[in-house]
Parts: sequence; C-alpha cells; structure tokens
Amino acid sequence: MLIDPIANLLTSIRNALQVRKETVDVPASKLGGKILQIFKEDGYIEDYRLVKDNVQGTFKIYLKYEHNRKSVISGLRRVSRPGLRSYYKAAKMPRIHRGLGTAVVSTSKGVMRESEARKLRVGGEILCYVW
Repeated sequence: MLIDPIANLLTSIRNALQVRKETVDVPASKLGGKILQIFKEDGYIEDYRLVKDNVQGTFKIYLKYEHNRKSVISGLRRVSRPGLRSYYKAAKMPRIHRGLGTAVVSTSKGVMRESEARKLRVGGEILCYVW
C-alpha cells in the first residue's frame, strides 16, 4: 500500500539514477503524470509512457544522462508531505538554485512550475523541487 505516491515516484527516480539505470517503472497516478510531464518539458527526463495493466497501470520513465553518464538531475526533494503541507502565496514562491531548478506547485489552476504560478499570480502547495 502506497501512502505517498509522489514520494514513491521521486524515490524510485532517485534510486534508479544512483545505479545508472536507463528506465524505471513506478505505479501510475494522475498527479504523477502531471509531475512527469513537467520533468519532461524541462529536460530532466527523456520521456515517460503509461503501460496499461489490469489495475492502475505503471509509468515507464526513460531517464536522461549527459555524455559522460552523469545524471541530468542533481537532486530531487519532496517538500509538502501528508504530515506537513507547505503552501506559498504567488509573491513568495521559492526560486530553486537561483532559477536553475524547478519547483512543482499544485494550484487551483492545476499542477505547474513555480514560474508559471508566479506569472499567473496564484499560490499553492509546493509538491517537490528538482535541480
């Protein structure tokens, strides 16, 4: 039983990167799909696919490495968790590594990057950081 699917997603990616795997499979969820879409658009992962099975399906995530087999992702961090939620107003949205990283935010207008939330002037719950 998964208590926190976002933490499971980030931990699976982090562990796969440490052993230099090309792909990793994680249980699928709508929120996980939106987070992976942001990772793909920002160039942190090559691609991801939804593999249907008889239950909920799984995401097959294709990880991205530089030419010297160094991971493109330097760090992943779960911010808001079930026991401690982190909400920010639009003006107070954090900048990750001086703008070189990305914060994924769940807002009333959907899941988006912190830069988009700042531009739309909406606050929300910070789900995770990636840099």
